[in-house]
Amino acid sequence: MSGFAQGAQALRNGESADSGHGLPVGRSFLQELPMTVEKRKALGRGLETLLPPRHVPHAPVSTTAPARAHGDEVHHIPLDQLEHNPYQTRSSSPDPVALAELAASIKAVGVLQPIVVRPVSGGHYQVIAGERRWQASQSMGLPTIPAIVRHVSNEQAMEMTIIENLQREDLNPMEQARAFERLGREFGLTQEQIAQRTGKERSSVANYLRLLKLPPAVQTMMEKNLLSLGHGKALMGLESPEEIERLARRINEQALSVRQTEDAVARMSQPPAPRAEKERILDPNVREAEKTLERSLGVRVTINDRKGKGRILIEYSSLEDFDRIMEALGRK
Repeated sequence: MSGFAQGAQALRNGESADSGHGLPVGRSFLQELPMTVEKRKALGRGLETLLPPRHVPHAPVSTTAPARAHGDEVHHIPLDQLEHNPYQTRSSSPDPVALAELAASIKAVGVLQPIVVRPVSGGHYQVIAGERRWQASQSMGLPTIPAIVRHVSNEQAMEMTIIENLQREDLNPMEQARAFERLGREFGLTQEQIAQRTGKERSSVANYLRLLKLPPAVQTMMEKNLLSLGHGKALMGLESPEEIERLARRINEQALSVRQTEDAVARMSQPPAPRAEKERILDPNVREAEKTLERSLGVRVTINDRKGKGRILIEYSSLEDFDRIMEALGRK
């Protein structure tokens, strides 16, 4: 059979003619496209190097010959044997429109890129990568889905989930921040180790983690994409939660850019300039009278004179000063 005929036959079977590199069409098609070699390098080890290929001989297999994807054996697993990924970093539900487009492409050409699963108890499998393809296949009522089975630890499963989402860049800033925080909390990874495993700069990981200190209301705005990562970083320059929330609402209402937000933070962070005290201009006679009273009473005396009218201010700092002043003024 010619190469063209083999490719056509593979498409009819819902498999990729080039061993798993083909993907659904439409916008979801673009979302499912694998990364280029250059970008994979920028993201660190990537899914292929994170875990070595494994063959699982006892996984359920369809009656058709399994395709091959990057040296991994592809099995057709019943959908009712799959479980959700507990390490999923996306907190928002899939876009219904994008999911419908993905389902339409699956109906037309099948699932061309196998999902990645790992075996769990009860003869079931946990989805590590490709949950949207699984959900789209469920909506189409398909009995099975092509999958690559990997024996991985909890840490590796979580890493694979995060890396897959980072490669597709479909996490909002707060989802990325919580994913990094979970890696550190549950697996004891430092910021440097998280950066190495996800292909991020350590400073970038630190900036994401700082977002978790923002007020809850501001974090919700970032989850809804009302504020960008740049806005969040700029808001961290303020200390008061009230000021942060107030400026966040202003950013949303006035569509402030990141640069405008940074300028606003700089202005709000500057302490108000002290008011310059006006130099007192006194008549020499008034000034001499102040000094005479201060010598007599032993306390500070201020005379405010305006064209022969005014007031005399006598300051004291203790009851002894008060008694002495009263005695000097002729009152016991």
